[in-house]
Amino acid sequence: MSKTYIIAEAGVNHNGNIFLAKKLIDIAKNAGADAVKFQTFITKELLTKDAKKALYQKTKESTQFEMIKKLELSFEDFIELKKYCDNKGIEFLSTPFDLQSARFLNELGMKIFKIPSGEITNYLLLREIAKFKKPIILSTGMSNIDEIKEALNVLIRFGAKKEQITILHCNSEYPTPFNDVNLKAMLTIKEKFGTKIGYSDHTLGIEVSIAAVAMGASVIEKHFTISNELTGPDHKASLTPFELKKMVKAIRNIEISLGDGIKRVSLSEAKNKIVARKFIVAKKDIKKGEIFSEENLTIKRTGIEGISPMRWEEIVGKKANKDYKIDEIINF
Repeated sequence: MSKTYIIAEAGVNHNGNIFLAKKLIDIAKNAGADAVKFQTFITKELLTKDAKKALYQKTKESTQFEMIKKLELSFEDFIELKKYCDNKGIEFLSTPFDLQSARFLNELGMKIFKIPSGEITNYLLLREIAKFKKPIILSTGMSNIDEIKEALNVLIRFGAKKEQITILHCNSEYPTPFNDVNLKAMLTIKEKFGTKIGYSDHTLGIEVSIAAVAMGASVIEKHFTISNELTGPDHKASLTPFELKKMVKAIRNIEISLGDGIKRVSLSEAKNKIVARKFIVAKKDIKKGEIFSEENLTIKRTGIEGISPMRWEEIVGKKANKDYKIDEIINF
């Protein structure tokens, strides 16, 4: 049984407050997630002051710069959050959006680097993260196969090992409409590039993440929040603490359910086999020496093991070895 790596995506749902960030860590740990992930950036290195907001980023700030600046945590904050995660026993992850942030997270000892969808064409960031020679999770929202190929080539060229790269299928609309999920594209990615695959889920609810695991996702990433009512760009499309815990439990059940692929009688069902299966019985009273035929034999459930109906042609035409009463199991 392979274990899905579940990333509880806190993102910027801390609203720039480290105490709220710690509560998100507690929620992720309590839900059973493998990792909790934030976003590390220096606002002035991330975007221009006049950069426009996406339609889903409905906040009172007039520009994306103003909005993002209020969501920025300091490097000192992330040092504290990393220690908090270590003490809680949950993996600390944070997505870097600029070179300085990437180098800081590497020095902090972060073990896995997540490259977000918006940075898949950021050559300098791809090159920098590849040089760390650490496992990489590459998200692919808003991209096509050729762009994924180019990003993968850059990562491998500068030191990343293909076997340490997981590519996440993703749709970067918040929330993603179900008719735009295209979950089968995850399998196309696996076939095309031969890497591990996963899914970064921005749909409402937990169904698509569960389906992705059933289809072979080794990594699931899902936004969560303390409350959907909080002000901020991502809260509305995020899971509540209850929903996050429910998703993790469902994924763990799916992992167990997938099994090893060998078709066999399971331990739990073995006891029902005799009860549910049918056997050859006397359709009416039969005298010893009488020829078994389709007129005096039938197939019924008996609750006791007898001759399998699959031996019907072998039994029909034989002589009865004794007297049989109606419904009595035929036996030799």
